[in-house]
Amino acid sequence: MMDGDDTRPGATGIVDLRSDTVTLPTEAMLAEMRRAPLGDDSRDGDPTVRALEARAASLTGKEAALFVPSGTMGNLLAMLAHGERGGEIFADGGAHLFNSEIGSVVAVAGLIPRAVASHRGAMNEDALAQAIRAASSGGRPRPALIWMETTHNGAGGAVLPLWHMAHIHALGRSNGIAVHVDGARLFNASVALGASAQAIADHTDSVMFCLSKGLSAPVGSLLAGSAAFIARARGFRRFIGGNMRQAGVIAAAGLVALDTMIERLREDHAAAARLAHGLAWLDPALAEPDHVQTNILRINVSRSARDAADWASRLKRHGILAQASGASQLRLVTHRHIDSAAVERTIAAFAAEA
Repeated sequence: MMDGDDTRPGATGIVDLRSDTVTLPTEAMLAEMRRAPLGDDSRDGDPTVRALEARAASLTGKEAALFVPSGTMGNLLAMLAHGERGGEIFADGGAHLFNSEIGSVVAVAGLIPRAVASHRGAMNEDALAQAIRAASSGGRPRPALIWMETTHNGAGGAVLPLWHMAHIHALGRSNGIAVHVDGARLFNASVALGASAQAIADHTDSVMFCLSKGLSAPVGSLLAGSAAFIARARGFRRFIGGNMRQAGVIAAAGLVALDTMIERLREDHAAAARLAHGLAWLDPALAEPDHVQTNILRINVSRSARDAADWASRLKRHGILAQASGASQLRLVTHRHIDSAAVERTIAAFAAEA
């Protein structure tokens, strides 16, 4: 599905697959942004922000939610509100937390990262239990927080099974350790599982999700959890400079996103599947269609004569923007501005450079 305005990505002949963050707000979002009731969110409160926070809490089945400018900030607030400085945070080694937010973990939250053996983003339960026992035995930093990510960026948009999340959450509860979920693409996971966002969030103590990726809002993320947790997180938001004023301007777009954009994520998943099948037909080494669950593809170029950066440069000559991810991987992300013609153009560009 593509809106009928010429400002969208692709209107100038560019197919932008670098991320779903390049999505532009819909006309309905822009209209609501213009007429949203506003207030000072850091003083008396902004009515549109309050409405968005209530909607986020309802969708995730949590007591309360907090609107923040970015997913990175939401994750940082979760670390600050849950963990005590000097404690260990357990996550799989390929988590976005460790690869892209490590500065927040160590320098700001003061936590010590502990990578746990995993498969496609899902931590090995025995390995996690062993790591917790080691941290609890003395002479090591104490356990502070367990971290899951769904969908999992590094694992190509993989979705954590609900049974696995339930086991991890139970392990956390039995050891008195909070469990947070980085759900930047929570609703992609929900659509892929055929389950509600609440069914996923039930296996967490807190969850963060983004509005500005496949949901197409221009700015913002939500952090949800217990009322006491959100009260602590709200205090830390002020501490790190995250308070906003008339934030209802952007919260209004988030409300439209949650009302209108969740189910259409299926289209992005279907586009990613078509792209994976087309690239695998060109060369089975490039993509594994069976691994494509949502809207992210990890393309393996290790068997070609070029590294990922060279591939990205050559694809750009065909009007295809892709992100090099290490020496041997490209990351392609589908979104609402990627239609069937864009998928076919991308496959043709790979064929021309193969």
